[in-house]
Amino acid sequence: MKPIYKRFVLKLSGEALQGEQKFGINSDAIVSIAKEIKDVWQLGCEIGIVLGAGNIYRGNTRDRKIIDPVTADYMGMLATVINGLAMQNTLEKLGLETRVQSAFDMKQFCEMYIRRRAIRHLEKKRIVIFVGGTGNPYFTTDTAAALKAIEIGAEVILKATKVDGIYSADPNLDPSAKRYNILSYMDVLQKRLKIMDSSAISLCMDNHIPIVVFNLFRKGNLKKIVMGKGIKTTVKE
Repeated sequence: MKPIYKRFVLKLSGEALQGEQKFGINSDAIVSIAKEIKDVWQLGCEIGIVLGAGNIYRGNTRDRKIIDPVTADYMGMLATVINGLAMQNTLEKLGLETRVQSAFDMKQFCEMYIRRRAIRHLEKKRIVIFVGGTGNPYFTTDTAAALKAIEIGAEVILKATKVDGIYSADPNLDPSAKRYNILSYMDVLQKRLKIMDSSAISLCMDNHIPIVVFNLFRKGNLKKIVMGKGIKTTVKE
């Protein structure tokens, strides 16, 4: 069987890299994720990755007395670069060729994001790691993932989480929470389901890009999702 998606954006939260730790990058966690990505890359998929930074710095938990919102968001963007370089190193130790592209100029560490160059890397089967968010404050890395998916012509956004999809309530707190198999973009917006921010959902809706929400921490699950199997929630028209 062939994968049902040839080119996709994988959205990873910063927390995914911290494993059981409360902060930072856990080597076992990032190696495990990298191996899952390699399994999918070997299927011939073209992979873009957008990383969050909640394992290092989260803007909405800043001390408002000393750090203003714009500065806090810039700090979060810088933290995504740290995560991106860590992911690049881990993937390359597994034998994969990668490129890190930043929304702002950091030529000592990575390439500046250029759409045509990113697409060319993907065509050459290089994994492209997008860092720096959108390059602007007040936009999350979810919105960055939606923008990059649109720009590079991705078929889908794969949103990696710690649960098996989108639920009516937090399944860790409410045993009666119901998992949805399929939702429309408007369902997510109207029900205020906090899987991605409203800007990201609206961008995907306007550009007809489905979002698949799945549990990254089930071994082999990413490969199942790419093959059209596995437990998940799909957001689409």
